[in-house]
Amino acid sequence: MTTARPPGHEEARPYVRPRDRWWFARRRSLAVFVLRELTSVLVAWTVAYLLLLLGAVADGTTERFAALAARPWMVALNVLALAATAFHAVTFLNLAPKATVVRLDGWRVPAWMIQGGNHTAWLAVSALLAYLVLRSS
Repeated sequence: MTTARPPGHEEARPYVRPRDRWWFARRRSLAVFVLRELTSVLVAWTVAYLLLLLGAVADGTTERFAALAARPWMVALNVLALAATAFHAVTFLNLAPKATVVRLDGWRVPAWMIQGGNHTAWLAVSALLAYLVLRSS
């Protein structure tokens, strides 16, 4: 049996705070965080593209792959993916000192040394790969 409520005495509902769809645009650090997460889509595209290249090499259909890769929209997508992947890599390497604490004989290695080591290793591996690829052509 329900009881009648007097006028003006509705059942209380919990307060639901309104959501701000642009919460990340309020601070630069949050905007960079969201942008970095969005670049993961283009990083995934880069991986898929390289797997397609490996498949074309394995199947002997590199001419078809080269024709696809030469299309203007594919070139534009890959240039965008390269920029996004570079941004993703740089921001990832810059976050390393916050995620990893390195101690040597009780001394904490400064953040700039960890970042510098990461960026130097990235540059060295990139230079080695560029040398190997350009030497063979």
